[in-house]
Amino acid sequence: MEEVIQDTEKQSCKSCSSRCGKLNVYDWLEDLPDTINTTDIVEIQFKNTRKGYFRNSNALRIQKGDIVAVEASPGHDIGTVTLTGELVLLQMKKHNINLETFEFKRVYRKAKPADVEKWEEARALEHETMLESRRIAERLNLNMKIGDVEYQGDKTKAIFYYIADERVDFRQLIKVLAETFRVRIEMRQIGARQEAGRIGGIGPCGRELCCSTWMTNFVSVTTNAARYQEISLNPQKLAGQCGKLKCCLNYELDAYIDAQQDFPKTNIVLETVDGSYYHFKTDIFSRTMWYSTSKDIPAGIVSVSVDRAKEIIRLNRKGKKVDKLANEAPKVFVAEPTYDNVISQESLTRFDEQKKKKRRPGRRRNGGQQTEGKSSGSKQQDRKTNERKQGGNQQQGEKKPYNKSKRRYRPNNQRKQQGGDGQNKKQ
Repeated sequence: MEEVIQDTEKQSCKSCSSRCGKLNVYDWLEDLPDTINTTDIVEIQFKNTRKGYFRNSNALRIQKGDIVAVEASPGHDIGTVTLTGELVLLQMKKHNINLETFEFKRVYRKAKPADVEKWEEARALEHETMLESRRIAERLNLNMKIGDVEYQGDKTKAIFYYIADERVDFRQLIKVLAETFRVRIEMRQIGARQEAGRIGGIGPCGRELCCSTWMTNFVSVTTNAARYQEISLNPQKLAGQCGKLKCCLNYELDAYIDAQQDFPKTNIVLETVDGSYYHFKTDIFSRTMWYSTSKDIPAGIVSVSVDRAKEIIRLNRKGKKVDKLANEAPKVFVAEPTYDNVISQESLTRFDEQKKKKRRPGRRRNGGQQTEGKSSGSKQQDRKTNERKQGGNQQQGEKKPYNKSKRRYRPNNQRKQQGGDGQNKKQ
């Protein structure tokens, strides 16, 4: 059963139509057999976003998803093959790695069960090592944050990734860590964006973080990118998971800059006969600008096109004032058809239990049907009408039928007069 699971995992990892790791690359040349043996260089990924390029000097049959043992200093390391063939050369070109001058380390072999077992033991120690190293750094009063720890595959070396705003003297820290964990220590400083990429997460857009899926080069982001795109300068909305400005602010920046090349400056005041108008906001792609009669508050807002605003500025420079800010006829807005949810499939409460209707007082069940109860006055009135109808239909001389419900009891004095009492009978 375990062999079947491993085979299915290996098959799904060959094409990788879905992301199975950080910084994964889709192998769109995997179906072409000629591209597999074009180069002996393979891309191998270690923990999180750390990758490296190694030479398969032993001509091993390596495919994507295999766990291999590679050369390290000192000892060997264990990693997973993430890319083979011609795409490796394209990835090296993307990361500005020269094929001729770069010193490639070797791929030793495919990992044996003993190698994998030792590798799993080393990975199990990483979290506790990170917590203990943070306590040691706090005791030494070092202004740094240790964000991640990565053990080498043979458990002879550990890499400590840390973040620091200033230069940190961690020579004493290395001595204490080496005595505590009995391994070789290597310290690597990373930025806040790199830390977010190593940890991973979900962004406010609902997708995985760009720094953990495909982004490797981090370009500086400034608030000017938000100003060009007319985005409100709210620090909580502009900041990402790392606490810095979102990298996606630069994605569409060039398109906004190109669209605003012929726009007039926003600090120019438009002069009219009625008064002065100040810039309020701009819709870049519809080429519409809004102007207000007040600098501080939106009052008397008028929308004009970019060409009309440029024309008014040109006339104001000549000393002329226009009668009206907008010469265009008012646009008639047609209401868009609304969506009618006929079958209520999108209702949020469609799976909730419906509340049972409470029975009103005065209702009763009669033969499975609910009938409204009548008041006592209406019952007496109906009874009288029924008696009248029955009395009219009866012939003279006929006795009325005996009705137990109408039986009346006479007092004792009347019974004595008629001889109904027991004492009169004895006499």
